[in-house]
Amino acid sequence: MDVIDSISRISGIARHQVGAVLAMLDEGNTIPFIARYRKERTGMLDEEQIQLIRDEKLRIDKLEERRSAILESMQERQLLTGALEQAIRGAQNLTDLEDIYLPYRPKKKTRASMARELGLEPLAKMLMSQGHQDPQKLAGSFVKKDVADSSEALQGARDIIAEWIAENPELRKSLRMRFEKFAEFQSKLVKTKEEEAQKYRDYFDYHEPASRMPSHRFMAVMRGHKEGFLRISAEPDEERSLQNIDRMYLKNQGDCAQEVKKASRDAYKRLIVPSLENELLQTLEEKAAQSAVRIFAANLRQLLMAAPLGEKRILGIDPGFRTGCKLVCLDAQGKLLHNETIYPHQPQQQDKQAMAKLSNLIETYKIDAVAIGNGTGGRETENLITRMHLPAHVKVFVVSESGASIYSASKTAREEFPQYDITVRGAVSIGRRLQDPLAELVKIEPSAVGVGQYQHDIDANLMNDQLADVVRSCVNQVGVNLNTASVHLLSYVSGLSAATAGKIVEQRNQVGAFTSRNDLFNIPRLGKKTYEQCAGFLRIPEAQHPLDNSAVHPERYGLVEKMAKDAGIPLKDLIGRKDLKSLIDPNKYVSQEIGLPTLNDILAELEKPGRDPRKSATILEFDPNVRKPDDLIPGMVLPGIITNITAFGAFVDVGVKQDGLVHISQLADQFVSDPLQVVKLHQHVKVKVMEVDLQRKRIALAMKGVPQ
Repeated sequence: MDVIDSISRISGIARHQVGAVLAMLDEGNTIPFIARYRKERTGMLDEEQIQLIRDEKLRIDKLEERRSAILESMQERQLLTGALEQAIRGAQNLTDLEDIYLPYRPKKKTRASMARELGLEPLAKMLMSQGHQDPQKLAGSFVKKDVADSSEALQGARDIIAEWIAENPELRKSLRMRFEKFAEFQSKLVKTKEEEAQKYRDYFDYHEPASRMPSHRFMAVMRGHKEGFLRISAEPDEERSLQNIDRMYLKNQGDCAQEVKKASRDAYKRLIVPSLENELLQTLEEKAAQSAVRIFAANLRQLLMAAPLGEKRILGIDPGFRTGCKLVCLDAQGKLLHNETIYPHQPQQQDKQAMAKLSNLIETYKIDAVAIGNGTGGRETENLITRMHLPAHVKVFVVSESGASIYSASKTAREEFPQYDITVRGAVSIGRRLQDPLAELVKIEPSAVGVGQYQHDIDANLMNDQLADVVRSCVNQVGVNLNTASVHLLSYVSGLSAATAGKIVEQRNQVGAFTSRNDLFNIPRLGKKTYEQCAGFLRIPEAQHPLDNSAVHPERYGLVEKMAKDAGIPLKDLIGRKDLKSLIDPNKYVSQEIGLPTLNDILAELEKPGRDPRKSATILEFDPNVRKPDDLIPGMVLPGIITNITAFGAFVDVGVKQDGLVHISQLADQFVSDPLQVVKLHQHVKVKVMEVDLQRKRIALAMKGVPQ
């Protein structure tokens, strides 16, 4: 198989680009590095295209590994003929490969194998020839000690024929297409489980063409099935499928042909349907999982790239009622300076003492902003803060708590704050999320951040592999401060492993702050290749070399120094100039190695060095008159924030401790096929209350017809 040609056809990316990417991956280059610093070699491919090439190469490697195992197995068992080898080597995917191998796969004892042991295969061949003999007479000559009568002989022969039919690659391919195109997916209630299965009542007697079934609906039904509440099936019209088999196998209407027909019905119902139904369900599950991961990945990217407040002094609050509100004061780098607990809510109701304490802390620690967790007691705590009439410069933000409890109980949190309990760690996490969501959220397993749909029903390896790509992409897109980044954040930098990141932090703690990117060569086992991959993504504010705090790669420092010399100004004065385009003509610096894409990137970076691609944090104020679901009235238009996006719509927090759903049909005035195209995570929106079902805890909202 021509790997480059195959990937090019599937991806739609030119052969020379695919070849270049595969070569660079083989050389040990990372995807962020290739996408950012090797644009000339790839022809301007982005990270997503490079990942596609990598993933297709992994798929082909898996196919080739299986192909080799099959050839080796058949060779050892002396089953490999020239025609079979050619067919196996020509298979373009795993399904075709397994279909070819199916008749030769080592099997446990089957009805057909037992019939063969009784010597009934010759009878099966006679019946398959469909001559005009009497089947009973043909079978009579096979009656012996272990075969009681001709009926038993015919049954054994039909079992063999059924297996031949079920294992025919051409027939399986034809019927598989019928299953994929025309299968009807059905679910029915397990009768004894009606009371327990109420949340699945929409699927108690449900059917839909499998080819048109949305991924989220399939995942919902499969969850009900796995929990033992629903029975499921997926099968096309039986009569048409049997006609396919008859066209392929029946030669006439004689008695022998009727035996073959009986065998074909048995083959279809006993062997083919269970096999192809399982295949179809597995395919649907894989597609649904890929769709769910795509949505999760898009949500995660938006969450990680959420606007940071930056290096500000933060008062973080983890709200609560009975156990009180945990307070932490953080310096501009996120270091914990102070913590304590206040009890402003029921049952203690010490609101005056709480406000006095808050005012004192804000003044003592020169707080710039307050971060309030959006969990239990969040709205009440926000109301308390609002009543205090804080100084104008102190801003108040409500921050998502998703995953904070997981971080609080993690090994990372225990190592960082061994002397504090999980409530203090949770409050620290909330405060740091306001300073820099990316730096804090990388400490949490991506699948635990609480966005997406049915993430707990998806294969963990598939989820973690793809989400790790997203985290890595975001970290390298933003860049990392070498002197403040945690081990977790550094471990996602291009080329760095967790072990190397740990050594960097260890060196920083022992020797002090890095003053140059070249100091990285002092890290044990950090060689030239690792330095090449990571250096451009690491920032050093106030470094010795002015470009060390930019995304300009060290390999291009000489080029930038030449630009400064040609312009007749010092290098440090070249940085941050808005008139760069009039000072420097990039065409003068084009060479065989460096093209305009790289040169334009360099000039953009020089104009705004170390620029954070994320927007600035903004405040959302909920309607003060709405605090619980009972306060909601259909027709109300309220401010809200999008907390999650799924294939069927977006969930919005309007400040009542329970998110409402804007169904995909209510997201916009125009038709929407993908919610991700019209809304973003943490987007501030206006929504209309459509329906409130307090008993089922459902709030239906709409953005359609509501000016944004």
